[in-house]
Amino acid sequence: MAALIQQPLVMECAAWDSYRLLDSGAGRKWEAFGPHAFIRPEPQALWQPRNEDWPAAGEFIPGSDEDGGGRWQFAQNVPEEGWPLAWDDVRFTARPTPFRHLQFFPDMAPVWEWMRGQLDGMIEAETLNLFGYTGLGSLALSRHGKVAHVDASKKSVAQARENAALSGMEDRPIRWLVDDAAKFTAREVRRGRRYDGIILDPPKFGRGPDGEVWRLEEHLPGLVGDCAKLLDADSRFLFLTVYAVRMSSLAIAGLLQEALGHLPGRIEHGDLAVREDGEGGRLLPTAIFARWSNPR
Repeated sequence: MAALIQQPLVMECAAWDSYRLLDSGAGRKWEAFGPHAFIRPEPQALWQPRNEDWPAAGEFIPGSDEDGGGRWQFAQNVPEEGWPLAWDDVRFTARPTPFRHLQFFPDMAPVWEWMRGQLDGMIEAETLNLFGYTGLGSLALSRHGKVAHVDASKKSVAQARENAALSGMEDRPIRWLVDDAAKFTAREVRRGRRYDGIILDPPKFGRGPDGEVWRLEEHLPGLVGDCAKLLDADSRFLFLTVYAVRMSSLAIAGLLQEALGHLPGRIEHGDLAVREDGEGGRLLPTAIFARWSNPR
């Protein structure tokens, strides 16, 4: 039976070659994405910045409602086609998007490393990446075997394919699927499929390719329940991240315990956080997570 570890963990993203959190505070964060620095909103930065001046190529100005919206204001020329960055052997393009992101989530770097650790020694694993966005997690997993990458956005899947080509991984056994994550997972259950690992990074609200509506609090329990049916006692992991909701990591850990408690291993939970660059850098929380792992 999977044991729930109640003490929360912090999965820390430290500075890496293509990304640094330079400073944060007063509801904003100042980040370097390779050669370009940007300022973005960050409600969890409740403290005051350490630096008075934040020179940046652009700043995202949020809309008036808390559910999204806003626009970029650029002080410098930023390449419209984006610019190349890298994490380990994964190459990708960064570019400001209308959703305040730059086509990847840097705080996921320790998650990619953790998943690879769970699959250590495997070269024929089968993994599933739901809400896969621009594919960095899928590319990280692909060194261990087959990956099913699922996202409802044609544009995101197209960018994921471009990132695979940029990484020299276009021949890796990755299925690039434009599909509704919940519907795809339900079909996989009916097919009797099994996976060695699953990662899911659902939005608070979204729409599938055919207009399907996704509401996290309403639909997440059913999706996790279906994911549990795709895992067995020989599977290695399930990793769930949740952003921008008023929810505790204990809540989503309890959801995993309900769905996966019959399997061996352990269930852990906590925060994803980014460490500010420099001496005495603070930890900025960015998301909550819950994970099931089955150490071998």
